[in-house]
Amino acid sequence: MLEHLCAKRPELTVAGVCSSAEEALQILDRQRVELLFLDVEMPGMTGLQLLDLLPYTPHVVMTTSKTEYAFDAFQYQVVDYLKKPVTLPRFSQAVDKVLELLKSATSQAPSPTDIYVRSDGRFIRLSLDDVLYIENIGDYVKIRTVNQSHVVHTTMKNLEEKLDPKRFLRVHRTFIVNLGRIVDIEENTLVISDKVIPISRANKAELMNRLTIL
Repeated sequence: MLEHLCAKRPELTVAGVCSSAEEALQILDRQRVELLFLDVEMPGMTGLQLLDLLPYTPHVVMTTSKTEYAFDAFQYQVVDYLKKPVTLPRFSQAVDKVLELLKSATSQAPSPTDIYVRSDGRFIRLSLDDVLYIENIGDYVKIRTVNQSHVVHTTMKNLEEKLDPKRFLRVHRTFIVNLGRIVDIEENTLVISDKVIPISRANKAELMNRLTIL
């Protein structure tokens, strides 16, 4: 049904159709997509569990026959929540929301050159030029700078949305790197300072496209 509705919108190109979250994760680990239509109840892993494992954060539209998952879904900042059976007008409304978000993302104001992190009850200013990489550590993230590290209670997704996408890239579900600080790249790893950082298959092509290679 969703594949049929997608065909009615020329802006959309279907990258894959999956019957389980495990199958979807294999595809999403190999390639990046901008929009994911995701059911909640599936064999094995649920749609919400899949979102926790994604190496990057596409725009998500949840589709389900039950409304009780709506609250949990919006904790993941999904764009929309479609109840089955999905009608063309309601489907188009959700797609329009995503297209508007993609449009605004390309025309947003210049990104800041500094960020503030809270440490010991005070806010410390960090120059983004000094940030080497950001690492996910459970419910916290570690921001590694040239001189020190700061552990902050936030999410990778939240930081990714606030950082300049021209300077920072999520190369793995647990790492965001400063592109200007990469020392070398070999196969599926890169080095920043003395840290060896993994590169997921889904992010390798984007990383190489962002580099100036002679």
